[in-house]
Amino acid sequence: MARRNYLFTSESVSEGHPDKVCDRISDEIVDLVYREAKKEGMDLWKVRVACETLATTNRVVIAGEVRVPDSLLKKDKDGKVVQDSQGHPVINPSKFRAAARKAIRSIGYEQAGFHWKTARIDVLLHGQSPDIGQGVDSAADRQGEEGAGDQGIMFGYACRETPELMPAPIYYAHLILQLLSEARKKGVGEVAKLGPDAKSQVTVRYIDGKPVEATEIVLSTQHLDESWDSAKVREVVEPFIREALSSGGLRIADNCRWYINPTGKFVIGGPDGDAGLTGRKIIVDTYGGAAPHGGGAFSGKDTTKVDRSAAYAARYIAKNVVAAGLADRCTIQLSYAIGVAQPLSIYVDLHGTGTVSEEVVEMAIRQVMDLSPTGIRRQLDLNKAIYAKTAAYGHFGRKPGRDGSFSWERLDLVKELRQATAKVA
Repeated sequence: MARRNYLFTSESVSEGHPDKVCDRISDEIVDLVYREAKKEGMDLWKVRVACETLATTNRVVIAGEVRVPDSLLKKDKDGKVVQDSQGHPVINPSKFRAAARKAIRSIGYEQAGFHWKTARIDVLLHGQSPDIGQGVDSAADRQGEEGAGDQGIMFGYACRETPELMPAPIYYAHLILQLLSEARKKGVGEVAKLGPDAKSQVTVRYIDGKPVEATEIVLSTQHLDESWDSAKVREVVEPFIREALSSGGLRIADNCRWYINPTGKFVIGGPDGDAGLTGRKIIVDTYGGAAPHGGGAFSGKDTTKVDRSAAYAARYIAKNVVAAGLADRCTIQLSYAIGVAQPLSIYVDLHGTGTVSEEVVEMAIRQVMDLSPTGIRRQLDLNKAIYAKTAAYGHFGRKPGRDGSFSWERLDLVKELRQATAKVA
């Protein structure tokens, strides 16, 4: 039987954390390729991006495999695409560098050790390996639909702990940093003296299975005024922490322990203080450890990569299952093999909260959604430049945008799931 009374902790990191800087740059590259492909009339279903970023003191390295429109390729004086010794088209680095600088500037880095204007940016992207590409392309020729871009397992989760159907600890850890970031960028009072790099952590007490209070709050944030100490930082950030928690109805325990910049000064931050890499904050990106993660990162990947698209689909279905009243908690696992279109397995766990059985929900899922990469991309309309904004503060629990972003947070499967489970049952 599941525990009813316990403490659970999740952490978040800001957009200026070194790893998140890299996630943002990688997702800006994904968006750049989709924008240029649309502008040039390239078939958006043929876009391929697998982009990794490394950042350190005034240095950014962008590497990976891509399939891009001609506008992003190097041309000779006659306007022909330049090819390397293996006959692959050569990437023109200029627009990729510009996308990286745009991301760094938006985050707010203008410090001596990491500045959007002066950082050296190396672009080492090259054409996609045909051995990998055939897993998607050749499968489409044989099966009439795309195969998965790789093997793997993906998880989705939803619960009733917050209005967004997310676990409370990660929801509040994200919200604290979002409020501080918004205020910093607006130049609100002394918050404007904070730097982009920050981490938060919230411990929540559960009673009878429900989140009731925060018992520990941790926040470490970069500050640009070297005279500030931990007490000064707490004075500046505490109102935002209290606003974040109270907005969702989570009280702060009377004996709550606060750890604000517990090591003292935090002036040198971002990639100048610690190297960053794409894909190192996958638990921050998902459910804060409250649910399983398949292991694959999201950022820098187009949506033929089921690490990304199937994780979005699993969250989409889990959220709609809970919203439909079929359960109070829902975990979904999907599995894929490279070159095979349909998932090998669908697993549902309703954690003892279901109004129907897991087997009924599993059968209903297959009826209401095509979970091939093509089906997911079509249902969620994923072939567009919507990914840079996913790079920080979580890929889940966000509001769907008018531009099609966070489409996997919609609740438009509720009616179909209710009808399908009723028929199956």
